Amino acid sequence: MRVTGDQALVKKLNKSIVLDTIRRRGPLSRTDVSERTGLNKATVSNLTLELLEQNLVEETGLGQSSGGRKPLMLIFNGAAGCVVGVELGVTLVKAALTDLNGEILFERSASLGGLDPDTAFDVICEVMEPLLQDAPETPHGTVGIGIGVPGMVDESGLILYAPNLGWKGVDLKSRMEDRFGVPVVIDNEANAGAAGEREYGAGRHVRHLVYVSAGMGIGSGMIIDGQLYKGAWGYAGETGHMSIESDGRLCSCGSRGCWELYASERAYAYAPLPGQHGQPREDDGVANSSKTLDSVEALNRLPSFTTAELIEHARQGDVKTVAMYAEVGRRLGIGITNLVNGFNPEKIVIGGPLTEAKPWIEPAMLAAIAERALPYHRRELAIAFSELGSRSAVLGAAHLAVSQFLGRVRVSL
Repeated sequence: MRVTGDQALVKKLNKSIVLDTIRRRGPLSRTDVSERTGLNKATVSNLTLELLEQNLVEETGLGQSSGGRKPLMLIFNGAAGCVVGVELGVTLVKAALTDLNGEILFERSASLGGLDPDTAFDVICEVMEPLLQDAPETPHGTVGIGIGVPGMVDESGLILYAPNLGWKGVDLKSRMEDRFGVPVVIDNEANAGAAGEREYGAGRHVRHLVYVSAGMGIGSGMIIDGQLYKGAWGYAGETGHMSIESDGRLCSCGSRGCWELYASERAYAYAPLPGQHGQPREDDGVANSSKTLDSVEALNRLPSFTTAELIEHARQGDVKTVAMYAEVGRRLGIGITNLVNGFNPEKIVIGGPLTEAKPWIEPAMLAAIAERALPYHRRELAIAFSELGSRSAVLGAAHLAVSQFLGRVRVSL
């Protein structure tokens, strides 16, 4: 099949390549850009002039001479505009206003309060509006909004299914665009986290990366050969619903034994914790056909403790809490082993709210991976916790909005 494009498409593609090269590699001279992109010097000069006129690129200082005049160096102008990155969680909405380089200018958060779409929309707006009001004046203004959500999102931005929110077919994108009048990009929060770590955090320069987001649920964002992998229809990465117990606990997705019930903050609801007596009901038996959706939701109730509260008990040496985190770490390691054996990544990065408990989770997690992962797969595998902490998804969502604004072009065969 032949792929063709008119001159406008070719120019747009070349301009995107030039801008991306300057953004990632600057400061560069025009000759440097030509050599790195393979575009001739005249094309680079013309495209650079347009980028300068659009305030997306700046000339800064003089570079080293190779025999003639010293060249003017080019850098990306991160202050040309702003974006807002949002992470919609099960209990919390977080947002940050950033420049085009991902530098956080302001950030806010608020409790979600309710799981219905109307409540979530109102809280997102409540968090975002002060950020937009405080946004500095820039040549392009606020150019986009990126939102990471805990569920499956199709290529149009429709939230198809978010089991931990109880959502199906929610068009948050159109509603946000109508409210704020700027382009909105919506993706799974683990994909956003992977983009954030690849761009700004522990995944920089890694071409084969798996980012595991562990909070009230678990999701994975996968970078394969430098590109975010979404699968045939955009639903890849729902690893929290990978079964690790064939006849295990009922999950809100309708299945049993899902990884996130054992290795996320959901596990708190099933463990003996400070102040509790006896063992919580497990309901780990064989599925009963009479179980209803209501009973599934009851089994997956939100835990009564938060991670912030529990790590205080762990610091004080509470035996139950430390043992619980060791088991969560072991289960986390089992699931990660499946990803290692299946995808053979260069690096695994673990992020999300659960990483606050890293000191008590990490030893058992690493031991499980060392015991179970195939030897060739783990030989050069790097495992790290997020460098961005709780901001991975927020910054990744902001980056997705920046990428949309900068007009990255893809040509598919």
